[in-house]
Amino acid sequence: MDAQGRGRADNIDPADQWVLNPNTGEYELRLSPSAPQSAVPGPRRADSRAAAPSGASGGVRGRTGAPERESPAEAPERVPGPRRRRGVPEEPPNRRGRRPVKKKSRAKKILLWTGGTMAFVLVGTAAAAYLYLEHLNDNITAVSDDGASTGGFQKDKAINILLIGTDKRTGAGNTKYGDANSVGHADTTILLHVSKDRTNATALSIPRDLIVDVPDCPTTQEDGTTKVIQGEDDVRFNTSLGQEERTPSCTVRTVTELTGIQADNFMVADFNAVKTLTTAVGGVEVCLAKDIDDPDSHLKLSKGTHTIEGEQALAFVRTRHSVGFGGDLSRIEIQQQFLGSLMRKLKSNDTLTSPTKMIKLAEAGTEALTVDETLNSITKLKDLGLELGKLNVKNLTFTTVPVLDNPAEKVKATVIPNPTTAPTVFQMIKDDVSFTEVKQKAKESKSAAAAEAAARLKGTKSAASEVRVQIMNGGAPAGSAQETLNWLQNDEGVTKSENAGNAPEELSKTTLEYDPDQADQARRLADIMGLPGTALKPGKSVTNAQGLPTMTLTLGKDFKGAGVSLTATATVPDSVQKSTADKVQCAK
Repeated sequence: MDAQGRGRADNIDPADQWVLNPNTGEYELRLSPSAPQSAVPGPRRADSRAAAPSGASGGVRGRTGAPERESPAEAPERVPGPRRRRGVPEEPPNRRGRRPVKKKSRAKKILLWTGGTMAFVLVGTAAAAYLYLEHLNDNITAVSDDGASTGGFQKDKAINILLIGTDKRTGAGNTKYGDANSVGHADTTILLHVSKDRTNATALSIPRDLIVDVPDCPTTQEDGTTKVIQGEDDVRFNTSLGQEERTPSCTVRTVTELTGIQADNFMVADFNAVKTLTTAVGGVEVCLAKDIDDPDSHLKLSKGTHTIEGEQALAFVRTRHSVGFGGDLSRIEIQQQFLGSLMRKLKSNDTLTSPTKMIKLAEAGTEALTVDETLNSITKLKDLGLELGKLNVKNLTFTTVPVLDNPAEKVKATVIPNPTTAPTVFQMIKDDVSFTEVKQKAKESKSAAAAEAAARLKGTKSAASEVRVQIMNGGAPAGSAQETLNWLQNDEGVTKSENAGNAPEELSKTTLEYDPDQADQARRLADIMGLPGTALKPGKSVTNAQGLPTMTLTLGKDFKGAGVSLTATATVPDSVQKSTADKVQCAK
């Protein structure tokens, strides 16, 4: 193709040859004539007054389409004349020719070119991104939750994720850590609770040697059938996974049995997860208060600060004989320090602004984790990540189930939940109470509504024998109204009480409605039952079987049983060990 064909004749800029046709709204290629020649009808302007050229087929004036086809006899008159020599000025077009096209500015030409190129790039990038997302989806391993979870987290509610680290030795180089044939027990387990308002979170570690009851576990088999794996009482917690072919859903059920908290989702990680995730972020900084040389975990580090990844990171979270008391509880503490450092690294600008690290994290995370079936796509994992990303690490608290040595053992090897403090910790998590000082919650506690609710509990209280109340079930377990009635009458002396059956509608919270004249009775009943001020609702009384004004106690979904207080604990017991993710701690 010659210069004219490429649009380069006579130093003509190709961008000048693309002209907007006002009738079609599209750009069309117009080559400037090389010399005076018979006018060739091009696309005409709508307001054109030019007549059709002599000898041409008579077109309709004002027609905006392509010119009509000429007969062969007319073709010679349409042949272009000889080309101009370079440097010879172009003769002005005759009056019957088309108007000269106004030249676009250089800025507009660049803009057009850039826009076209950017559109191409975006299309290409979108295609590549789609293929990459499909690749990440293929990386994800998802298994059934067998109905053990809530069915998946929700954006407008608190989130509970069960994180399970197995001791399965699959993967290159992992058999050297001993027990190469391990079925994969629940070696490291953390229940991560993220508050409804996303201002705080609690990571509750569950010791692997904690004595628990493992419930019966319906488990989906490969052929789609369901097999119920028999439960066991008074066994180590780590046997809730792997033992007797138990799946992660069984660990979820065991945690619910232990804490009363039902997980929304679960994630399972093996040895490889620690190695690949730490490598993906470029290492995690840890601190040691002493030199460590542990032949069992293969950890050898000097006192001070180190950045570790891969095999060294795995050795760090596995060491226990060289830290603390040399047991599993000491290892939990060093793991919490490690996870706090990993969280700080994940939230740092160094990670978030590095495309390379983010891609490596996406690869490592999707390859190393096994998730429940409701997290079976990169989109769902992304949504969960966005919710967790709202959290400030200074309000992420690490704690452990409060325990005591197992009194049934002479040689102490296992532990049991501390009956005094463990229920308090579990209840605080269930009630979405922060383990840290959060400004937003402190502000809320001083609000007018909170002050008004607290004021309802202040004042005189009548005798228990003078309290008249009818009890209704508004969402509590079946039989709760009768159970509460028996307890109030037999144990608490509230003899003027009666069972009124089911409430007309279910309530999320237990309430006590009363006439303002019965405030002293309401305060006494609230004191007996452990009702918070928010449960007291001044309103109207009803008439009991004796025709006397009576309060109405409606047991809501939050009802925990007769004699169990509904007042949320606001502070963590002093004996409970806890730390926050923003603090750098050195392993001792």
